[in-house]
Amino acid sequence: MNFLRNLAASIIGTLIALGLIMMLFLVIAATFGETKKVTLKSNSVLELKLENIVKDYAPKSDDPLDEFLGLNDKKIGLNAIVNAIENAKTDAKIKGISISTLGVNAGIAQTQAVRDKLLEFKESGKFIYAYADFYDQKSYYLSSVADSVFVNPVGGIDFKGLSSEVLFYKDLQEKTGVKMEVIRHGKYKGAVEPFLYNEMSDNNREQITSFLKSIWNEMLVDISNDRNKTINELNNIADNLLARTPKLAIENNIIDAAIYEDEYVDKLKKASEISTDNNLNKISISDYISKGKGRILSTAPNKIAVIYAQGEIIYGKGDEDYIGQDLIIKALKKARKDKNVKAIVLRVNSPGGSALASELIWRELELSKEKLPIVVSMGNLAASGGYYISCNADRIFAEPTTITGSIGVFGILPNFSKLAKNIGINAEQVSTNTGANYSVFEPMTNEFRLVTAEGVENIYNIFLERVAKGRNMSIQAVDSIAQGRVWSGTEALSKGLVDELGNLNDAILYAAELAEITDYKTRNYPSYKVNLEDKLSSLPFMKSTEKVLTKELGVANYKIYQTVKQFTKLKGIQTRMPFIITIN
Repeated sequence: MNFLRNLAASIIGTLIALGLIMMLFLVIAATFGETKKVTLKSNSVLELKLENIVKDYAPKSDDPLDEFLGLNDKKIGLNAIVNAIENAKTDAKIKGISISTLGVNAGIAQTQAVRDKLLEFKESGKFIYAYADFYDQKSYYLSSVADSVFVNPVGGIDFKGLSSEVLFYKDLQEKTGVKMEVIRHGKYKGAVEPFLYNEMSDNNREQITSFLKSIWNEMLVDISNDRNKTINELNNIADNLLARTPKLAIENNIIDAAIYEDEYVDKLKKASEISTDNNLNKISISDYISKGKGRILSTAPNKIAVIYAQGEIIYGKGDEDYIGQDLIIKALKKARKDKNVKAIVLRVNSPGGSALASELIWRELELSKEKLPIVVSMGNLAASGGYYISCNADRIFAEPTTITGSIGVFGILPNFSKLAKNIGINAEQVSTNTGANYSVFEPMTNEFRLVTAEGVENIYNIFLERVAKGRNMSIQAVDSIAQGRVWSGTEALSKGLVDELGNLNDAILYAAELAEITDYKTRNYPSYKVNLEDKLSSLPFMKSTEKVLTKELGVANYKIYQTVKQFTKLKGIQTRMPFIITIN
């Protein structure tokens, strides 16, 4: 009896303690959650910095506990940036925009979308200036839209053309005894090349060269229009590094002047009609968005659902960083059930991933298309599985600098047989049947390889069928531009993989046209609600492994580790692009 009494007391005491701890958490969170009041003054300059992560859609939780626990990481939504610039055009308190970013933490297609919006902003007659201590290529590409571009007198501009580096691990596999067994369809399927060869194949080099040139040419066209330079002149500057110093950059009309930041601030004051003796009224893009300027307000009852599919495609729930079929299917069903939703725009920014999850999303899109028009807007990436979920839309929009296509399939399995042998491990198997089986501690048998290859071929053929049906092409025509090859948005348009070059807003306008509505508002999906257990597992001190490994291995070695680890975690057959390619 005493035991039960003591047990009950312990349980009650524990519950009370947990309740008190939770109340303390909430009090502290509420205290820390109080944010400074943002004031927008007259004659203000909107400061555009894109050094934080730019996502297509980055909703921030209004839960004060999230702010306290550090779960509202530094990120900003492309949709909010574009809307803020649109609102600034007609905001009487905003005199102009200052681009002052040391780096652009966004993809090239996202950067181009912001740049295009800044071009529209200039039509209002308001000014855009740009300043940096140093410009990398992406920040210069963005800043070149400005009326005047300034740099620190001892700074410089990195303007040398695009390049890409691919790491290869074949020798590493031989040395460690850890091998990746690969079965693929698509001669351009470069995602698995690093585990097969020691150097880049001719096919992979061909596709990378092709889309790099296409993207670079798109950037040059934009820069040439705003800097009054021909494309040949810009290529000559890149070839001979004629913007590497402020003096050379001024001589070649890449920038307008080399000045110090205080001199730049004086120019902003003058353009804003403020005395140089007074303080400059600046408001950051993040603060401007926090005042509600990241949305386009509308009282229209009609809605267009914008469903964001961003990140790698995984089988499961998914979240803000990964596309899972559960969240996307739920969002599609919710949009279909809303009688005010008249069309769906699927915004895709993905290198692909799980073939099964891609198929499940494709199916739900087919069901949705029976009731509502569906338009796809492609972001930085809509490749492989990202293209799989795009191909059945009524119309597909891509940015010229989008990377898409990569219609190919592969399967990959880790194998430790050589490592096991080297360190004296012998694995013995017992099975009830004789069907092809696989052990990571034994070399892959021919029987298992054949079965897996059959699965890869089956998925590839289904992929071709999906694209052929969605694009109204023959399977043979799709196969001729498939084989895992990656295309830029401009190239994809010429191949019939997309219908039109344009941004998210263009896709929304077209969706409204299909729905035959002129007055509408947009509704963003999906909802990324996180329960308390997931929140606690995401605490900063739970994420310290990455920091430790980066410090111990170095950034370059940690990237190798990440790539190998990522491939070992893949489950099932993959429709994925060569995401290990980095454009510099």
